[in-house]
Amino acid sequence: MTSRFTILLCAGAALFLTGCGYNQLQSSDEQVKAAWAEVVNQYQRRADLIPNLVNTVKGFAQQVQAVLIGVTEARAKATSIQATPELVDNPQAFQQFVQAQREVTGALSRLLAVAENYPQLKSDANF
Repeated sequence: MTSRFTILLCAGAALFLTGCGYNQLQSSDEQVKAAWAEVVNQYQRRADLIPNLVNTVKGFAQQVQAVLIGVTEARAKATSIQATPELVDNPQAFQQFVQAQREVTGALSRLLAVAENYPQLKSDANF
């Protein structure tokens, strides 16, 4: 009788302990699923933010590109007119030179305004 009782007691204890372990496994499984759902949520959030970031960078790049093109064109126009001592003697050529220099000044002013308005703008760092 004692051997049957011992066997039943061991079997009951094994079932009882197995049930406790099963509950712990279920709890751990739920924690893992919740943690993985948070990871997936963060990846999805990052994926959702990428188009906004790309559009922001495109907007900055277009604005800077337009200003840089203006500066480059004004500089090219200004350097195409040779500044020689004879330039002062020709009023029409001198007026063209002055106008080209004004365009360079205006383009550089726009570039400085962009740099002041967007100090965080670093185009090459974003690309």
